Amino acid sequence: MTKKLTVIQLLPELQGGGVERGTLEIAKGLVAAGHRSIVISNGGRLVEKLEAEGSEHFALPVHKKSLWSLWQVPRLRKLFDEIRPDIIHARSRMPAWLSYLAWRRMDYAGARFVTTVHGMYSVNAYSKIMTKGEMVIAVSETIEQYIFNHYPDVPADKVVRIYRGIEPTDFPYDFQASVEWRQQWFSQYPQLQGKTVLCLPGRITRLKGHRDFIELVAALRAQGREVFGLIVGGEDPKRAAYADELKTLVNALGLNDAIIFTGHRSDIREIYSVSDIVYSLSNKPESFGRTVLETLALGRPVLAYAHGGVQEILSVLFPDGMVPLADNEALFQRTIHQLDQPKKPIREHPFLLQTMIAQTLAVYQRLTTR
Repeated sequence: MTKKLTVIQLLPELQGGGVERGTLEIAKGLVAAGHRSIVISNGGRLVEKLEAEGSEHFALPVHKKSLWSLWQVPRLRKLFDEIRPDIIHARSRMPAWLSYLAWRRMDYAGARFVTTVHGMYSVNAYSKIMTKGEMVIAVSETIEQYIFNHYPDVPADKVVRIYRGIEPTDFPYDFQASVEWRQQWFSQYPQLQGKTVLCLPGRITRLKGHRDFIELVAALRAQGREVFGLIVGGEDPKRAAYADELKTLVNALGLNDAIIFTGHRSDIREIYSVSDIVYSLSNKPESFGRTVLETLALGRPVLAYAHGGVQEILSVLFPDGMVPLADNEALFQRTIHQLDQPKKPIREHPFLLQTMIAQTLAVYQRLTTR
């Protein structure tokens, strides 16, 4: 018989992002399975959604990377002893330090400690806390290898790989945007009607490969191909100079009519559906690559630099989309090939939300029955 659990997840804030999304997904899965789900964070706009889906939230300032945050350890210890959780699951470094120190000093001895390594953090003593879980969840093979390469003292049998997952009904294969959406989209961007559209999603930061994308559009246009490039993502106020640099490049290449900066969009699924090719050109490996997965799940082709978690996803769903890192000529040739001889990703894939939830809950049950 499955034991009913009380699970506390800790993360800095609940504003938005991949870690936050995963936390809410596991919280919802816990509630659906009849468990008690609690999240501790500094709060944010997702708290309302979390609570509406049946979880509890405790607001504590566990987000500040400061020695002053150690004052939260006694408060956490008291809270843990009052709640008597079965699982304490830390998803970020500062909350992990605080909860680990509180967990080690608890009066209640029944709690087990879990961590998830979501990214390739700088390698140091501060980051090593993410390997201190009695079980350590790695979100991809890339992260698994990062752990073993940089923290070789971590026992292999306490690291478990659990890929992030998506809900198939949210990203149905061959999805088509509604007539109303398409009418609105093409009224806003009439130049895209009936044209070849290439899309690069992601915040405008130097890591995302915007220069490579802009230069690709320039090279295709120089060959006489009437392609348009969409750069979909908000500008980081702290990196306004980089956004200006990109716009200067677009102007210098004579692409003002061919490159569209849409800013942040909440209708990214629909934008994918009207794009001929979507790109992922990050020059640093990503831990997973959820954007790539969502696009491929819709049946849309993705061309991406083949490293990190993105390579893992492409190798399963669309090997034709893998491009050697920073190889502009290969990117150009692969784009030409895809435009002239279009191929689609496979329909079935293993990166499912229910699989992620089931495997995570299995880790909790395994620890509590030891």
